[in-house]
Amino acid sequence: MAIARTPPCWLADLAGAWIFYTVLPAWPWPPPRFRRIARFAPWIGLLIGSSQAVLWWVLTELGWSPIALAPLVLAVGIWLSGGLHHDGLMDTTDGLAAGVERRLIAMEDSRVGASGVLALVMLLLLEVAALIQLGSFAPIALLLTGFWARVAPLWAMARFDYLRPEGSAAFHRRHGRPWLDAVPALLALPLLAWLSDPVSALVGLPVAVLCADRLGRRLGGHTGDSYGASLVLTEGFTLLVLSLIPAATSA
Repeated sequence: MAIARTPPCWLADLAGAWIFYTVLPAWPWPPPRFRRIARFAPWIGLLIGSSQAVLWWVLTELGWSPIALAPLVLAVGIWLSGGLHHDGLMDTTDGLAAGVERRLIAMEDSRVGASGVLALVMLLLLEVAALIQLGSFAPIALLLTGFWARVAPLWAMARFDYLRPEGSAAFHRRHGRPWLDAVPALLALPLLAWLSDPVSALVGLPVAVLCADRLGRRLGGHTGDSYGASLVLTEGFTLLVLSLIPAATSA
């Protein structure tokens, strides 16, 4: 007689994070649970960043230049994440442009305004320029930014109220245990230190905190859209800062 296997809660949440944060096929087991999935988002970021890094390394060996590789790996990253966070950036930017009284209404509108499109285009151009400048260090930078970008929403969840109690991302705050949910991210720090020098490995931390904090103060809290916006902004500005570090650009 078959014995039902009851998975531990953390493993079910990890399966849920896999589904929620990527377009990759679901696991055959365990059944996903969508409660404290944000705690595993930084590890999902490492997975996406490693996929981009492997693609960069392979195509470099085939003769591709950084100018061609930069937009390609960014496109792959957006595809793997389902574009979820970039949509949040556009909606958040539209909300900020609409003024205080109409902010949440504009963010809920499925139509994308000029402000949102411009924000996304500017950020992608920034990321392309940073990756080209990073050159051979770009694969490591992609791993680092994939990780730290997904720490930003953790900070936002811990520090700010959620502005839409019935919103689609409300479960993060309803089920989350903010400071405990940071533990999986902390466990990844030795890996980041092994991959890079200490400065490059940790430069994304203050960027993540500042991006999430700035958006939270501007909005008076956070929504699912602004979680995504803080993620994408952290990704872009971490790449930019890394491209300005001599040790990284000379790698």
